Amino acid sequence: MKKQIITISREFGSGGRLIGRRLADDLGIPYYDKELLSRIAEESGFSREMMEEAEMKAKNSFFYSLSSAFGTGDSGPDSLSLNERFFLAQFDTIRKIADEGSCVIVGRCADYVLRGIHGATNIFIYAEAEDKIKRAVEEYGVPEKDVKKIMNDTDKARANYYNYHTGRKWGDPVNYNLCIDSGYISIENIVKIIKDYLELKLDR
Repeated sequence: MKKQIITISREFGSGGRLIGRRLADDLGIPYYDKELLSRIAEESGFSREMMEEAEMKAKNSFFYSLSSAFGTGDSGPDSLSLNERFFLAQFDTIRKIADEGSCVIVGRCADYVLRGIHGATNIFIYAEAEDKIKRAVEEYGVPEKDVKKIMNDTDKARANYYNYHTGRKWGDPVNYNLCIDSGYISIENIVKIIKDYLELKLDR
């Protein structure tokens, strides 16, 4: 099998993580989601918890941009803000993983990090609000009373984080090879669609 690097960006509740896991299992290739954050922490020495917290702070775009803009006043890489250093560590680790072989990577701006890489396919999974809420409650176990706030906060943080570090718009179809509404098709069939697309792309 030729090298296949699939990145999956997703709205909260769209099932993107479940799709990524199932796709990786079907293709027999490594899967990176929370595992990616652990590897970044291991290779960079940064705390995984600190990196997760920094990403969620991006739900306030103004304060995230402000905290990212100010460095330490030192010279070289150490002059960068903590948010910028977290992103660079993430960038380096994703590049290493892609160099190692085929894989599925969920989130972490991987589509941007691997832009122009031969064999990379970037996918965005989205859905209508009612479908995302239903999945978040029934499959993710999110309390119904909290689901709308969690969904909105998470997607806002993802969008602001992506937009700040890439200079592009999160969810803009031009950044992806394939965008799929997961509200109308089962995860099994979405995985089949992605696999069919990968085969057709290889035949090009």
